[in-house]
Amino acid sequence: MSEQYRHLGVFSDLVAAAKRQQPLYPVAKPGSQTRTLLCEALGFYHGEESPMGVKIESKWEKDGVMGEEISWWVGFGPRTHAYVLKPANAKGPLPGIVALHDHSDFKYYGKEKIADGPQGILPVLTEFRKGPYGGRAYANALAREGFVVLVHDVFLWGSRRFPLETMLEMMGSKTTDLLKLRPASNEIEEYNNAAYFHEHWVSKYCNILGTNMAGVVSFEDRVALNYLLSRADVDTEYVGCIGLSGGGNRAALLNATHESIQATVIIGLMTTYQALLDHNMSHTWMLFPFGWACHGDWSDIAASRAPLPLLVQYDIHDDLFTEDGMREAHMRLHEHYWNMGKPDAYTGQFYPGPHKFDLEMQSAAFDWLKEQLK
Repeated sequence: MSEQYRHLGVFSDLVAAAKRQQPLYPVAKPGSQTRTLLCEALGFYHGEESPMGVKIESKWEKDGVMGEEISWWVGFGPRTHAYVLKPANAKGPLPGIVALHDHSDFKYYGKEKIADGPQGILPVLTEFRKGPYGGRAYANALAREGFVVLVHDVFLWGSRRFPLETMLEMMGSKTTDLLKLRPASNEIEEYNNAAYFHEHWVSKYCNILGTNMAGVVSFEDRVALNYLLSRADVDTEYVGCIGLSGGGNRAALLNATHESIQATVIIGLMTTYQALLDHNMSHTWMLFPFGWACHGDWSDIAASRAPLPLLVQYDIHDDLFTEDGMREAHMRLHEHYWNMGKPDAYTGQFYPGPHKFDLEMQSAAFDWLKEQLK
């Protein structure tokens, strides 16, 4: 008798049928072959990846941080806006970090969720940051630790978001009727509610254009990294990336697809695909590059450039994943690094509590980055 899945009900045997068609989640060993397979799955990895028309929009200094707002064009859609943050007393090139904002079903803003610009924290984000980030802009705190930190908006967020009217017209009356069942108290909440449904439509468009959401987002993150590498104040031998949740998703993909990343921190976004079955499947489409399950598991992407340093922070009571799935992924990562002869280059840290990157976790991650990117 086939294993039963609540989500699939009378179609529970679909899982066994799929596994009879081809192996699922085979072990994809670190190395160029795995990265090539990933790039083919992403389907958006063959063109120019330099930022175009770079502009400095503004500069400021506040709370021990020198900041710049930069903008560039990736080749389609609106211009990308980004913050570059570094210590106010910085002298000479510093290690660089790409700090990747989360998903969180909050697309009205991108970079501002984890970084303060010249205006300080936006009032609407004060409450938002209390849960996942311990109430602070961790990108600014990371800059004060001695890094040049780049935080940019990415496809569907902030300066790269779709206009609300375009989303509503694309999705049609059925989705509009659903939105009426989720009354919003302000325009930002209204936008985020619509964007929740809109991601499914964008994913379909990406699919028939030969790519997927993970592929487009990862492309834009590589463009951003290439901008960071072009700066004279960045020591390009020492560059890393970090992100929580959807940002951790992006960090895994950026590490796998760009040779300049030398250390990666993934927070709250590690599991096996098998453990997602019959659990929380509301994750972003970025977690599911089309066809990748035939080549490997999610953790294989994160380990694809082993033995380069990797830190993964797990929240034990994270309702987005099962604890078993997180621990199985942890063991798979450990085995990858062990087989590469450098088991200590991978660090897995488990913390009690829900989905978050709180002050304790931030402190540990910052210390780890300083050790890896001396």
